[in-house]
Amino acid sequence: MKSRHTGVDALPNCAQARFAIVSAGFYSELADLLLDGAHRALRDCRVSDENVAVFDVPGCFEIPLACRHLIAANRCDAIVALGVVIRGETPHFEYVAGECARGIMNVQLATGTPIGFGILTTETLSQARERAERSGGDKGYAAAIAAAAMLQELKSLGRM
Repeated sequence: MKSRHTGVDALPNCAQARFAIVSAGFYSELADLLLDGAHRALRDCRVSDENVAVFDVPGCFEIPLACRHLIAANRCDAIVALGVVIRGETPHFEYVAGECARGIMNVQLATGTPIGFGILTTETLSQARERAERSGGDKGYAAAIAAAAMLQELKSLGRM
């Protein structure tokens, strides 16, 4: 049966893996919803709470650097990146959202470490809340499942 969140056939078993969650706290209520989803997903993938470390950063722009340092310090096998960028009246949105996404991809490609992308990029606070809530998009959950699925896939290829 396919997961309703990701389309993967079965939830990955990552019982022995170490995960880091990097959470941007700029929208703290939404960050908490995303974080809750990520924790639930990792538990569903059999990751024990002691194998999950949460690292708070001020905003999404800081996420790639935090990920890079966590990997360099050998603190995790995979990362879940969580945050929210909401469009405003200035070009700030494009810079922060684009550079965050590019930075996360660059870290993944440079290190080979999977990073689940849970950065919401929305037009409004209401859209972000809908995507973060469990009854809506549950994007924190989906990002953690993506990280776990990629970790399992890379291990099956002998890459991790």
